[in-house]
Amino acid sequence: MNNYLAIYLGTPESMKKWDHLTDAERQQRLEEGMAAWHAWMNKHKEILVESGGPLGKTKQIDSDGITDTRNNMTGYVIVQAESHDAAAKLFEGHPHFTIFPGNSVEVMECKPIPTP
Repeated sequence: MNNYLAIYLGTPESMKKWDHLTDAERQQRLEEGMAAWHAWMNKHKEILVESGGPLGKTKQIDSDGITDTRNNMTGYVIVQAESHDAAAKLFEGHPHFTIFPGNSVEVMECKPIPTP
């Protein structure tokens, strides 16, 4: 079994899916989404390496210093799976983009640090 990092992505455009909702509709969708999210997490609890969570504001650090920046990452989780394809299939129909206004999930293998 290998570890895979899944990054939940959402663009400002994807948030427009919620712009037309009333406050009551948004709250109902939030409650349904969180219930579905917890159900997904519970269903996969045996393969969760790190339950992750939402991501906040971003700082970029480079040779010029530290600046505020933006990206589309909204959250993460680390799972175990037999293959990259198997890890990706775990996220088909995920609440992140079926209930919430998220765009997609990207899954990548967590590789070991090379040794000299």
